[in-house]
Amino acid sequence: MGLPVRTFDAVIVGGGGAGMRAALELARADLRVALLSKVFPTRSHTVAAQGGVAASLGNIEKDDWHWHMYDTVKGADYLGDQDAIEFMCRTAPEVVYELEHFGMPFDRLPDGRIYQRPFGGHMQEYGRNPVQRACAAADRTGHAMLHTLYQANLKVHTQFFIEWMALDIVRDRDGEVLGVVAMEIETGEIVIFRGRCTLLATGGAGRIFASSTNAFINTGDGLGMVARAGLPLQDMEFFQFHPTGVYGAGVLITEGVRGEGGFLLNKNGERFMERYAPNAKDLASRDVVSRAMATEIKEGRGAGKDADHILLKLDHLGSEVINRRLPGIREIAIKFANVDPVREPIPVVPTAHYMMGGIPANYHGQVVAPGATGPEEVVRGLYAAGECACVSVHGANRLGCNSLLDLLVFGRSAARQIIDDLKRNPHLKPLPDDAADRPLARLARLETQKDGERVAEVQAEMRRVMQAYCGVFRFGDLLKQGVDKIKEVAARAGHSGIGDKSKTFNTARVEALELDNLIEVALATMISAEARTESRGAHDRADHHQRDDANWMKHTLWYKQGNRLDYKPVHGKPLTVEAFEPKARVY
Repeated sequence: MGLPVRTFDAVIVGGGGAGMRAALELARADLRVALLSKVFPTRSHTVAAQGGVAASLGNIEKDDWHWHMYDTVKGADYLGDQDAIEFMCRTAPEVVYELEHFGMPFDRLPDGRIYQRPFGGHMQEYGRNPVQRACAAADRTGHAMLHTLYQANLKVHTQFFIEWMALDIVRDRDGEVLGVVAMEIETGEIVIFRGRCTLLATGGAGRIFASSTNAFINTGDGLGMVARAGLPLQDMEFFQFHPTGVYGAGVLITEGVRGEGGFLLNKNGERFMERYAPNAKDLASRDVVSRAMATEIKEGRGAGKDADHILLKLDHLGSEVINRRLPGIREIAIKFANVDPVREPIPVVPTAHYMMGGIPANYHGQVVAPGATGPEEVVRGLYAAGECACVSVHGANRLGCNSLLDLLVFGRSAARQIIDDLKRNPHLKPLPDDAADRPLARLARLETQKDGERVAEVQAEMRRVMQAYCGVFRFGDLLKQGVDKIKEVAARAGHSGIGDKSKTFNTARVEALELDNLIEVALATMISAEARTESRGAHDRADHHQRDDANWMKHTLWYKQGNRLDYKPVHGKPLTVEAFEPKARVY
């Protein structure tokens, strides 16, 4: 093999909220932790989460975790696993107070308690009226969370490997995961990080779409690694389109704007959400608002000379509220939309935002896959948390501010499971002789490829195909064509090449390796979407308008080998309370 090997108790890939929350828990248990991140940890994409973290603290008005659970099950369009959802909603206040004790600078009420704002789909008394549940630090909650967790990790001596890219997981003949092969971006050096356990916390993959709120680093690295290792990806057809991305730029405008009292207008100056969601209006679930906006545009009521966007009005809030509660949003609007929201509305369109699917995992963070014992056999040594994992608490559609909660709850939960598992299995297994064969073959192909197509051109075509054939509204005939087209793009990706063969800080090589991961996610998304002949949550089929519980109340599993699809049941039974039975979703 001949590669350097570095050995740790736990290897974590990804320095965002989930990775750092897990690392903190493990390091506090005196385990040797390696945390690999493509960028400096405080630049991970968690930094872009603006609006808040959901928890039923009840600091402003009465709240209850049972209501939060109901909202999440309903928001997920009943495809979420109710045991995991109960676990998350019950644990929410505890992990938020924990974060506060780590030093998180939440906004405060006059009596010193954490400030909470309303957020889409979060309601009192099982859907009666909106509730203030999002614990916020102005409009920079994710930013504040990352800095808090990074500083807490420094105190407990977590070992950070910054600007390292994990290439592939190492599995032995028994299927156990023994670490990852990674590349130091600065030097091009390849190293095996050997761990008694490996946690993937690599975030989302929104960069498969042309218009996305996601950072350029969101390339589905954990998903690509898992798919190449022969494990399935779950529910990849469900991609959330955030209602308010800046028109033309895709940069996120937080739902917190509507939580503070902003609202959407069409070109006639009409508050059209009252037609689509008479109760929750602009604070309906994200898929409902995105569809309403797309319908307004499609029916000719969009704003602007091309009638292709919607207006988000917040000038009525006044400059004092905007500058105190939404300072970052004002800055984004001025920079990216060339409008000052104190005086005029922000032009917005639905933009690819969040991946509800991912690596199949249970609420302990253990990766699961169909095996001899059933549809959810634990893959020993491998864990996943955060957006790259499909637990599935978000089902077919995620509620706003449940994502930061997901990171805290399941980052901590995975770490606690790891601590237990390592007590039971204290010994390191030997690495197989072919531990690094797959990533070394990928690198060798890039090294020797002559006259390969440019990576940027293949990436651009992939994004165009995904946007055109698998967007907010989906059509059966277009999805069929999309499957053929994305397979063609995947074939081109296999022959792409780079001109720069140098070792030192070779960003062209990094982009080529990221394309390998993106293409797996794009294939999984398009193929899973074409197969699901119903509309549910974020997956909206023009040729199948209704949700079909009789045939489609099940999770999709996509395998790279032969683009094969399989299915497994949804967990309809919570841990301690009565199940919420499926019914029509109205807001």
